[in-house]
Amino acid sequence: MKNVILAILCIITLSVSAQVTDTAKKKLGDTIKKDLLTAPDTVKKLHSNPLSLIPPAALIGYGALSFSVHPIRNFDYYIHGRIERSAPTFSSKAESYFLFGPIAMVYGLNLVGVSGKNTFIDRTALLGLSGGILGVAELGLKHATHRLRPNGVDYYSFPSGHTGAAFLGAEFLAQEYSEKSPVYTVIGYTFAVTTGIFRMYNRDHWFSDVVAGAGFGILSTKAAYLVYPYIRNALTHRDKDGRKTMVMPTYQDGKPGLSFAMQL
Repeated sequence: MKNVILAILCIITLSVSAQVTDTAKKKLGDTIKKDLLTAPDTVKKLHSNPLSLIPPAALIGYGALSFSVHPIRNFDYYIHGRIERSAPTFSSKAESYFLFGPIAMVYGLNLVGVSGKNTFIDRTALLGLSGGILGVAELGLKHATHRLRPNGVDYYSFPSGHTGAAFLGAEFLAQEYSEKSPVYTVIGYTFAVTTGIFRMYNRDHWFSDVVAGAGFGILSTKAAYLVYPYIRNALTHRDKDGRKTMVMPTYQDGKPGLSFAMQL
């Protein structure tokens, strides 16, 4: 009788264990499926408040006006003159590291367990999209405006690329973690402002270059968060037969690419 009871208990234990395992697998599968196939509405605030695009647009506008409004351009010369008198021998490359600070914080915080707004795949795609928008805009303008740098090195002064990248990262950090604490936004933008100041003190850019760069950086990130959900839904959707299709970025053997998957 004891052997029969023991056998029954073993069967029940194995059955419960199997159910728990299946449940755990199902939950893990659902989580992965949600992360990969669901496009979250990451920009609720921007959807409801388009006024948030005005500040970066105003910064870009200020920089653009420096080409035609003499008082604005004279202010560039004034700031440059003050820097020449107060720090004539200043030279540093620290801003090349400052600009990566906010982006490093996003991934560092997630690594230690402080989750941001998006999954790793989504936020990395958002960062890449932001960088693509900024790169196209700034590269085109640098060649089109042909402005001489304060140090006379070349004619790619407008807008400031370092400052743009720094403010892109600052807004990226704000988008991902501002709901956790406003301190993250303050830290990110402190890195960005410091980057812009160093660019002027190194005689690499005029004040209006830095202001415009800041505007382009912020606007690029905001634009990415606005359009990304639509891109994500277009890449991971159901066809007319209800089958799911998905396009995902890949990186193997040092080579980036794209993979396509369809549910059969």
